[in-house]
Amino acid sequence: MLKALGIFQRATAEHLWRMLRPGDSHDRCTRDTLNALKDDGKVRVETRLESNHQLWVLTERGLKEAKQLLPKDVRVSLLRKLEYNDDGEPVTGDGFDEHAAAVTMTAAVLTGAGFGTPLSWQTEIGHKLPYGYTQYADLTMRAPDAGVSAMLLEVDRVNESVDVLVAKLRRYTEWFELLAPKADKDHEKAARSYGGATVHDFRLWSRIYPKTGRAGYVPVAFVFTGKTKVQRESRIRRLEQAGRRYFAGKPYAGSASGITAVDYHQAVPVVVTELERITADADGAAGKVWRRLGRDEDQWQTLGEALDNPDGDRLYAVQRKEARHRAAEREAAQREAQRPVCTRCGAKFTDDRWQSIRQSSWRSERDDLCGPCVKQAADRPKAERAARRQAEETAAREAAEAQAKKNRGLFKRRR
Repeated sequence: MLKALGIFQRATAEHLWRMLRPGDSHDRCTRDTLNALKDDGKVRVETRLESNHQLWVLTERGLKEAKQLLPKDVRVSLLRKLEYNDDGEPVTGDGFDEHAAAVTMTAAVLTGAGFGTPLSWQTEIGHKLPYGYTQYADLTMRAPDAGVSAMLLEVDRVNESVDVLVAKLRRYTEWFELLAPKADKDHEKAARSYGGATVHDFRLWSRIYPKTGRAGYVPVAFVFTGKTKVQRESRIRRLEQAGRRYFAGKPYAGSASGITAVDYHQAVPVVVTELERITADADGAAGKVWRRLGRDEDQWQTLGEALDNPDGDRLYAVQRKEARHRAAEREAAQREAQRPVCTRCGAKFTDDRWQSIRQSSWRSERDDLCGPCVKQAADRPKAERAARRQAEETAAREAAEAQAKKNRGLFKRRR
């Protein structure tokens, strides 16, 4: 519990229950533990939220112990110092606590659904841009065992303009496109124009975040909460319309006609959900409570399904194979239409006969004949000569026999 508060800074008993003890039917054990830690001087109540839940934070003593418990590579949140008014009374937290509570609740419901552990999360991670602006992510999640190697989350209480959300997408895209130190600009440009995943090898983000295993940059999730269901749905639709250029993808380079697959390799996969939808679903964040922007607005999916790209590389491979097959069929049909026909017998030339006349450097009167007819034409003079020889030999033999017969007749008469 101290480790979770060390990472998230603020949490209610419900948050910690969902995150650390999702198998319990209620948060009583979590509340008892918090009260025990409070008596030990390690935690305190920061404020009471609009929902009437107490928001707990670490004391200086608790933070010191949390740092000892957490791994060295885990970022520990800053201490929430207790402030006093002029009368010496403790000052409760401000409205920012509502947003912080929504952020922790988001991490809690995802962790409770099997997306990593409390150590899988970091808060307020900065993405610095060349012009001096730093885009902070409310949450970063790494849950490779759940099929999500990395994801950036923005929690919105429907209190910012849609333009602000689109600007976040723009800045994330700009950061994803930053070159890594010493990366070859010309090679990156060539890879970018060709398309595909190779371009990411030149980008800064691939040095910081693990490969996603899917096309595109690290996915960004917008988690909406508060106001009414109608207002949240309207906000999602407006974000989808205004931010399309950052998540829509583009046609594959050199695509043949008939290919509808989308190249997402240089797009930001954007998914949305609502805390109210997650907590109402029997499967929580593991259920069909996510929607990928750019798809059917009525299609709610699991997170893995929403992040998947069935209309991307896999569809492209199938369609490209089909396109090549169609092209081969067209070429074969065109070839057959051009295949010569024998002027003597009307038969089509075989491939060998057609190739032989195309390779020949001189023309012949027999080029219009198929192979068998050429052979017949070539064999005819020989057959005619043989026939003449046969006829001559037959005539000579018959003449000789006639002469011999005549001679025998004369001999008999003389006797």
